[in-house]
Amino acid sequence: MRYMLGIDVGTSGTKTALFNEMGKTISSVTVGYKIIQPQVGWAEQNPEDWWQATKNGIINVINKSKVNSKDIKSIGLTGQMHGLVLLNSKGEVLRNAIIWCDQRTDNECKELTNQFELKKLICITGNPAMTGFTLSKLMWIKKNEPDVYRKSDKLLLPKDYIRYKLTGVFATEVSDASGTQMLDINSRKWSNELLDELDISNDILPPVYESTYVTGTLKSNVAKEIGLNIDTSVVGGAGDQAAAAIGNGIYKEGIISTSIGTSGVVFAATNKPVLDKLGRVHTLCHAVPGMWNVMGVTQSAGLSLKWFKENFCSDVVDKATKTSKNVYDLLSDMASHSKPGANGIIYLPYLMGERSPHLNPKAKGMFFGFTHANTKDDFIRSILEGVSFSLKNCLDIMLNMNINLEEIRVCGGGAESIVWKQILSDIFEYPLFTLRTTEGPALGAAILASVGAGIYESIEDACNLILHCQNKITPNPLNYSAYSKAYAKYNHMYPAVKEFF
Repeated sequence: MRYMLGIDVGTSGTKTALFNEMGKTISSVTVGYKIIQPQVGWAEQNPEDWWQATKNGIINVINKSKVNSKDIKSIGLTGQMHGLVLLNSKGEVLRNAIIWCDQRTDNECKELTNQFELKKLICITGNPAMTGFTLSKLMWIKKNEPDVYRKSDKLLLPKDYIRYKLTGVFATEVSDASGTQMLDINSRKWSNELLDELDISNDILPPVYESTYVTGTLKSNVAKEIGLNIDTSVVGGAGDQAAAAIGNGIYKEGIISTSIGTSGVVFAATNKPVLDKLGRVHTLCHAVPGMWNVMGVTQSAGLSLKWFKENFCSDVVDKATKTSKNVYDLLSDMASHSKPGANGIIYLPYLMGERSPHLNPKAKGMFFGFTHANTKDDFIRSILEGVSFSLKNCLDIMLNMNINLEEIRVCGGGAESIVWKQILSDIFEYPLFTLRTTEGPALGAAILASVGAGIYESIEDACNLILHCQNKITPNPLNYSAYSKAYAKYNHMYPAVKEFF
């Protein structure tokens, strides 16, 4: 039996999972770390934390599995997109990475839009200038930390920094690279036109490959330290959303995925670049060679529930500890005791600004409509509903773009909650299918690794053999009326309060 490792460099921790060639999870370990927030709206992480988490994760999953390391053929990498990692000429990290949810670059985005105009930016990169994307972060460094910029020899994305540490190779792949806003999504190559106009050297950027391409093998000292063979291949991999889509079988048109992780995403594969003229959703290169994807992003999905848990639910946390239950299972149960519509509470999930559909880094979160009669159960349910309404916004835009929809699959940590899945299904008014896996992007990365290692000939072949046994959540028509009214109210809230942000 042959095996693959999937490594997911996430926002709250790095997950390392070992799979056999049939996609069965053999062992899985997550090593956590924190977000550094020097100022309100800023978000950074230390790349060394990712590397230590990766090494510890690999060592632990191998020890837990007792699999012979000679049988681990390939490593697939995935992780949080858009992060900025800058290295000097010696390969040393120059500063903390600025990660995807950082909102400091509003002025740089305005400058980009003025310089290129919205239509041209979308035509080249598939997207308007976004605070979350890597380009505006690099421009901020150039303006505010000129010494760091001058010393910068290479720019890497989070998962590609791990690739460099594993292999010594500077490389990226199309799905993650298209989230930097420096890639021409049409040619799937760095945009010389854009880089020349901004006076950014192409030399700072790594070569771009397709996601199943073998970019290198392990360095001898690293292989020895983590207990793998030196000839273990490391493939291109994918950004977390593209990898999650592969792990959910979104390799062709017609199947749409919804993931509820730290952020929330609605993701559709397309055979050609399909653009929203207003840039409310992202068009990027897919991890499937020769395909693209359209993606709507809710910045604070699972993050909203995590924030509420940490600030207002110490009693629930204590109960979970005493009863050895999952705290999120307890929160979901509490939400189930509230009615559809959360007894009048509307939640806007804009804790870190918002991408789709508002493109507003200054947007703020809000609970509206609560009274003395409301309980904590109502607040929790309103969070699940508010995030679902935001994802519904994304889906509505895609359907208006004539994106083909035959089936919706749901994944991510939020998808482990039956209550949240039912709410999402009721609000979407579509059935939701789930696969019997909880590994998400790590599985997608491992599937890409299996193709790179020659275990499967294509992503389609791998998905058809590995992914099966779907569970189905059916929408409840009795809840349509309540959610239709709540959704209409939700859509009125942002325009009503936007000027106060």
